[in-house]
Amino acid sequence: MQLPEDKLKPVLTRLRRAHGHLATVIRMLDEGAECEDALTQLAAVEKALARSGYALVSTGLIHCISTEGPDNVDQAKMEKLFLSLA
Repeated sequence: MQLPEDKLKPVLTRLRRAHGHLATVIRMLDEGAECEDALTQLAAVEKALARSGYALVSTGLIHCISTEGPDNVDQAKMEKLFLSLA
């Protein structure tokens, strides 16, 4: 399923934020930062990635329902997508 660009923009923003956090973690470790500080940033990366995934599945589901109708949504496929993030 292809999503319209305007629907993907918030997801891409979240992913770019996660990318920035990950770059920060890598830089911190390269520079010998405290483990606790790096782990705090790494937790932010994980949270941003998880939210990006859920936002992507949610956006896709909303798009499918609005364009194809609720009776044409592959429920098993959507469930599999949600569970892949668990």
